[in-house]
Amino acid sequence: MNVLIVFAHPEPQSLAASLRDVAIGQLQAEGHKVQVSDLYAMHWKSAVDRADFPLLAPEQRLKVAAASGQCFAAGALTDDVKAEQDKLDWADAVILQFPLWWYSMPAILKGWIDRVYAYGFAYGVGEHSDRHWGDRFGEGRFVGKRAMLIVTTGGWEEHYSPRGINGPIDDLLFPINHGILYYPGFDVLPPFVAYRVDRLDARGFAAISTDLRERMRTLGTAEPIAYRRQNGGDYDIPSLILRRDLASPEALGFGLHLRQSGPADGAIEGMAADRSPRSLLVEPSQGG
Repeated sequence: MNVLIVFAHPEPQSLAASLRDVAIGQLQAEGHKVQVSDLYAMHWKSAVDRADFPLLAPEQRLKVAAASGQCFAAGALTDDVKAEQDKLDWADAVILQFPLWWYSMPAILKGWIDRVYAYGFAYGVGEHSDRHWGDRFGEGRFVGKRAMLIVTTGGWEEHYSPRGINGPIDDLLFPINHGILYYPGFDVLPPFVAYRVDRLDARGFAAISTDLRERMRTLGTAEPIAYRRQNGGDYDIPSLILRRDLASPEALGFGLHLRQSGPADGAIEGMAADRSPRSLLVEPSQGG
């Protein structure tokens, strides 16, 4: 496989960078080709602004989606954006690796998404009708490709448990897994999450590395998260509300968007704890 790692950490000697190197080493040992977009090393421009859209006339009001679509269709996006789009098209699997900062990804990685996911490239594609609402959430440009997250965090695993103060880790990562990766068609694998990384010793790092190598060995075969396809019949169109017969009307939360079976369908209030991918307990801060 061709594997793209989009890496977002400002410190070359960080634990995150060491884990990135572990992942690269194992992927290459498995015969995969690897490219890395190290966003801090690349001095990646995070903010979307007029400079991103060379075809926009000075007197025109900037409407980001429209300007993005116009420039993408004309092949006129900036060279840095086009280079990253080419990497995404090249890749069979994409890994986003980042420390969990303030319950989300660092701004530089969000800026990579904002600029690279152009209209017509990653969104705004496909028929919109009363039968099909765009090619997204299980359809789209990246169908057949795989994606996953490698995340480091300073908090304890218990803090991110179903009853933990920070909220369940799968709920926190849902906007990224479902909204950024599954939206344009990726098969999304369960995330690899390392906890309490600032208290990690050599023995702990060796344990994490062993588990990460195993995840890299199974990158091409692991079962994806069972998200529901938007146009697969589970949602009413165009409201995009889950059909009432698929879950209790009182059931709420992100877990509704996972395919379930049996009585659990009517009892979901969030990501089901017993279905959550087990994350590695490893020590508090900004996450390695």
